[in-house]
Amino acid sequence: MNTQYIHGRTCVYNINYHIIWCTKYRRKVLSPAIANRLSELLVQIGQEKGFAVILSKVGESDHVHCFVTAPPKLSITDIIRWMKGISGRHLLMEFPEIKEKLWHGHLWNGSYFVETIGSTSEENVRRYIERQRNVQL
Repeated sequence: MNTQYIHGRTCVYNINYHIIWCTKYRRKVLSPAIANRLSELLVQIGQEKGFAVILSKVGESDHVHCFVTAPPKLSITDIIRWMKGISGRHLLMEFPEIKEKLWHGHLWNGSYFVETIGSTSEENVRRYIERQRNVQL
């Protein structure tokens, strides 16, 4: 595997996330046209806020999967808040037909799933840490 490390001003990092969130009430409102616009919006939001949306796909017209890479200074909660909040606001304005199946101006469910994705498995990290010498202070 060829790991891509990103060189910041004061650090080198490889921080990746798999993020999933659903529409409110799992309503199947994410048509292909809306899904395409959502992908564009997510890339744009990432560029404006300082992270990168590498890949995003809509599943079963009611949930979104994203592969995101971000610097350590950005909180995952902020990243998700920006992606859901900004994209939801734009999509509800651009596609008023969404409001027919959803109400109160909310496109997204309040919850989400996130996991970190790295180039090294948890098992390898544990093994590496366990092999370190004990240093007496």
